[in-house]
Amino acid sequence: MEEIRIQKIIADSGYCSRRAAEKLIADGMVKVNGRPVSLGDKADPRNDIITVGGERIKAGGVTLRYIKMYKPRGYVTTMSDELGRRGVTELLEDVEERVYPIGRLDKNSEGLLLLTNDGAFANDIMHPRKHIAKVYRVTVAQKVTEDMINTLMTGVEIEEGVMTASCVVTVLTEEDDRTVLEFTIYEGKNRQIRKMCEAVGLTVKRLRRTSVGGVKLGMLKPGEYTDLTKEELRVLRSAMGKPDNTGRGGRRGK
Repeated sequence: MEEIRIQKIIADSGYCSRRAAEKLIADGMVKVNGRPVSLGDKADPRNDIITVGGERIKAGGVTLRYIKMYKPRGYVTTMSDELGRRGVTELLEDVEERVYPIGRLDKNSEGLLLLTNDGAFANDIMHPRKHIAKVYRVTVAQKVTEDMINTLMTGVEIEEGVMTASCVVTVLTEEDDRTVLEFTIYEGKNRQIRKMCEAVGLTVKRLRRTSVGGVKLGMLKPGEYTDLTKEELRVLRSAMGKPDNTGRGGRRGK
């Protein structure tokens, strides 16, 4: 079999993302057939023994999984948390493959989260050049003016020197003490929508992601998950400008 860059083999195995694999290699954590490797080295995923920190990874013949989950509030999307907070992968009771979240939702946010062990697929969804649409339903504690909407849609400074790209914001419902907005953004800066709202004087009471790349949260309840269907994979790959190479799908979890 043709040799492949080791960081790609590790990412394709579902152990971690390619970027994380590159750091592991740089830190001297990766060995092939007992010998340390460097960035740029290649290996045969079927015949070589690849270890990370002494743990052999499952390379070659890996079953790729593509999962959507309703992330509940109170869970973090990191694979390990130094504060001991609950992680979303703890909810995956019957998933044998080592999947990881694509992108993130902060602890106090909820809604659609995609998980996979396909590193290339995850990188394509997260890459800013792909402009994958993400839709959020956001409840704020104030009435929202037309000027606020225009500012949010045009772009706001959320950190010194960091501007958001243009987006779409619509008012879904409006009451005296709250407004429900729908945001459609095409980037994924850390806590972006919360910071956007803060920049125009709005207080976020609830934030729920409802769609990524055309795939919708649907009827999932908090903590539930299911494999993406072939049609959902087709929709996502179309959004990424990729050919239709659909994979497995259909099982539903707790």
